[in-house]
Amino acid sequence: MQRNDLAPFTLHVPDSVLEDLNRRLDSVRWPDEIPGNQWKYGTDLEYLKRLVHYWRHDYKWRDHEKVINSFKQYKVKVAGIDLHFILEEGKTDKSEPLLLSHGWPGSVYEFHKILPMLTDPEAHGGNQNDAFTVIAPSLPGYTFSFEPGQVRFSLEQIADAFYELMTKVLGYQTFVAQGGDWGAFVTSRLGFCYPEAVKAIHLNLLAVRRDPKMVESATAEEKVFLDQLNNFLKDETGYQWIQGTKPQTLSYGLTDSPVGLAAWLVEKFHTWTDHRGDLDGYFGRDTMLTDIMLYWVTGAIGSSFWPYYARMHGPWPIPVGETVKVPTAYIEFPKEILSPPRSIAEMFYSDIQQWTSCDRGGHFAALEQPVSLVEDMRKFFRKYR
Repeated sequence: MQRNDLAPFTLHVPDSVLEDLNRRLDSVRWPDEIPGNQWKYGTDLEYLKRLVHYWRHDYKWRDHEKVINSFKQYKVKVAGIDLHFILEEGKTDKSEPLLLSHGWPGSVYEFHKILPMLTDPEAHGGNQNDAFTVIAPSLPGYTFSFEPGQVRFSLEQIADAFYELMTKVLGYQTFVAQGGDWGAFVTSRLGFCYPEAVKAIHLNLLAVRRDPKMVESATAEEKVFLDQLNNFLKDETGYQWIQGTKPQTLSYGLTDSPVGLAAWLVEKFHTWTDHRGDLDGYFGRDTMLTDIMLYWVTGAIGSSFWPYYARMHGPWPIPVGETVKVPTAYIEFPKEILSPPRSIAEMFYSDIQQWTSCDRGGHFAALEQPVSLVEDMRKFFRKYR
């Protein structure tokens, strides 16, 4: 497999798909709402009604389709599937290859703000010597890396597929990698399995095991995290259990109903971002709807659940007793799902060289705080060029 096997990809959603979406948005059957909900028991009804009205009457898909198509995209046969990825060359001959991995419920669209900053830093307040050539694949089973009936991929298999893409297809002997959410797990697994190729990794989420008993004599800082973990396991993991145990059942409703899909994803945007009461103003309705649209038009929501099932029915991606040994950097945002202290992080990453704490931001770092994320990446990866 070589680069001349790459097939250029351009996104164009047929008008018939958009017309069908509009018909569905015009005929929503709304549920009632639990008294006093206000996001406590799930997505707020009045908020969702306003968002759906905007989606139907004001949102312009073709404008956002153009944004996605402004990046060079390809498909190539990897691990038995047609893997989709963005490949944007850096502006200098010495641009470092950088693998960006997204997570759930995200997509490569998450990176549309940071891609120009990474490939052309001089045009965005940086130094041209910090330029990267960015490779951003859609995870297998996600959006453009999905076809009906396609084999499902675990996190371990995704990491192997990305290694194949980087080394055997694109020909990079070494590269650096960054990820959040499942992308952080994939990036960590790449560093664990392929240290000869992965020079360093940068994360905005740490793939530490979610075991409240992982520490016997917890420090005060560790106790704060363990309390956070217990609360997360009690109140915030319902989506993981259904996606990780009966993914097929859930897929019917979310594949058939755009409003059901929006409710499922918007709740995560609300819970996991640092919006401080103004989700639309902070995160943006168009941003949320474009991400939702990518799942809708590809019909890939059901297949996107599979990493949860594989994770819940298999071992932790970093084997018990082992650590990721490649140089690691972590940038911590206050509204991240979980925020383990460094002492716990070092149980899983044995060479943490950079640890940055930010005062604003959340789970979707590339969308929420792109400048902070990019500057931290530039700083860390500079010594591995």
